Amino acid sequence: MSTSVPWLPSTMASCGHLSLMRAARIGLPFQLLSSELLPCEVRNTRGKFCRRSSAPFTAHTQVAEELTSDVRRVETEKPQLTVAKSLVKSGVGLHSGVWAEVKILPAAAGEGRYFVVRDTHGDERSDRIPAALSYVRDTTLSTWLGGPTKKGVGTVEHLLSALEGLGVDNCRIELTGGNEVPLLDGSALQWVEAIEDAGLSIALDKQGTSQSRKVLVINEPITVCHGDSFVAAFPAASSRLTYGIDFPQVPAIGRQWFTWSADDIGAYKSEVAPARTFGIFEQIKQLQAVGLIKGGTLENALVCSMETGWVNPPLRFSDEPCRHKLLDLLGDLALCAYNGHPGLPVAHIVAYKASHALHIKFGEALQQRGT
Repeated sequence: MSTSVPWLPSTMASCGHLSLMRAARIGLPFQLLSSELLPCEVRNTRGKFCRRSSAPFTAHTQVAEELTSDVRRVETEKPQLTVAKSLVKSGVGLHSGVWAEVKILPAAAGEGRYFVVRDTHGDERSDRIPAALSYVRDTTLSTWLGGPTKKGVGTVEHLLSALEGLGVDNCRIELTGGNEVPLLDGSALQWVEAIEDAGLSIALDKQGTSQSRKVLVINEPITVCHGDSFVAAFPAASSRLTYGIDFPQVPAIGRQWFTWSADDIGAYKSEVAPARTFGIFEQIKQLQAVGLIKGGTLENALVCSMETGWVNPPLRFSDEPCRHKLLDLLGDLALCAYNGHPGLPVAHIVAYKASHALHIKFGEALQQRGT
């Protein structure tokens, strides 16, 4: 891990970059950024896990109700899966800079994915925290989960993306030492490799029987938007994600689009999971000023300057920033999972210039229409 630049804005691409760039273009101060950031009075309350404010969306988010209808869970022939054996990864958290160890253990069918936060002595510091939308407490530059009391767990999106992408429906995730999932190399690749090494197995319930996976099926389009940013879902025969980004002030990034079909797990491993988080060099001091990105380095984030281009090439893909945004979207949609059933719906989901906040808002709209 590099110590020369320990403060890089690696999740600005994951969640805050669009707001920052829009603010820079129109001269807004940092505290007045749009939906990715919480209002000033609650922005720094992660430790207390106040429910994020919906105020930024009240006036501008429009759910196209005339286009929506019911969303159903449909039983499939595939059984719920879990990891075949436990696995361990450790590293520093992006925002906290604190070392933490993650241990992923098998779980029974129907238990779903959930977190338990432990202290350095192994004692539990939190109640069980399900990886579910109703437990989202903050979307400021990453996705944070928490219960009504004690500690929560932060920056969960890369790990959840890997679990959803590989089909791990049930698992217990123990976090020891800190309360933020390690950033590792800024992508989901190391999580994928660790999960593959552990292997997958059919999850059995307490009676020793398997349970079929039930997938969300969208019958009519659903759209959630904020300004010119949106996440939309359209009926389709299989699950597909398409993501678009646009950085007119950063020529090295510019406009990019990328599509991934969820039935191609191999493509997730090779074309999505390796994509690293990225940030804009000129915004570093603003993020430092509010106590963020303490664990960011040139080794776990791509950094791009508006004027001079990439600070730490080479990229793994020419459109790596866009692929990482799709990786984040999958991680956030994983929070739509329920009782060991997957979160990604059967639909073609298209996102453009979105954020963690808008991803979560879309997930909530999806669940509100579910049965």
